[in-house]
Amino acid sequence: MAAKKETKTAAAFEMPKFDAEVFQMPKMEVPEAVREAAEKGVAQAKEAYEKLKVAAEETTELVEDTYATYTKGAADLSGKVLDFTKLNTTTVFDFAKDLLAVRSVAELVEKQTAFARSQFEVMTAQTKELQGLTQSLANDIQAPVKAAAEKAISQFKKSA
Repeated sequence: MAAKKETKTAAAFEMPKFDAEVFQMPKMEVPEAVREAAEKGVAQAKEAYEKLKVAAEETTELVEDTYATYTKGAADLSGKVLDFTKLNTTTVFDFAKDLLAVRSVAELVEKQTAFARSQFEVMTAQTKELQGLTQSLANDIQAPVKAAAEKAISQFKKSA
């Protein structure tokens, strides 16, 4: 019984039979100018695609290189900050030990003043070093981007 239902359903959705020759496009000759224009358009599209592909690959490489440079620079900068933190912490603990040996208020003021002066000098030097590292990292990151932008502008001017 199920087989009869399938047959009825299959017959209900059967494609109509018709003569395919009636629907064929008439054979016409494409003018040479149209063919040449189409071939030229295809060639230009291929050329534009190749240029776009090269630009995308260069941009991807630039982004990857920039990210690698940033990652290394950030790690170096973080390492330097940790080194400074360790040094400063050790210095403060040493100063605290020195304060335990103080015998007078005058000696306390003298040690505190000397410590503050030396810490100010150390912090100034550390800040300058971090500033230099940060500036170097910024230059390392922006240099390839700047070069790529200049190259793109140069190519744009040539094509215009």
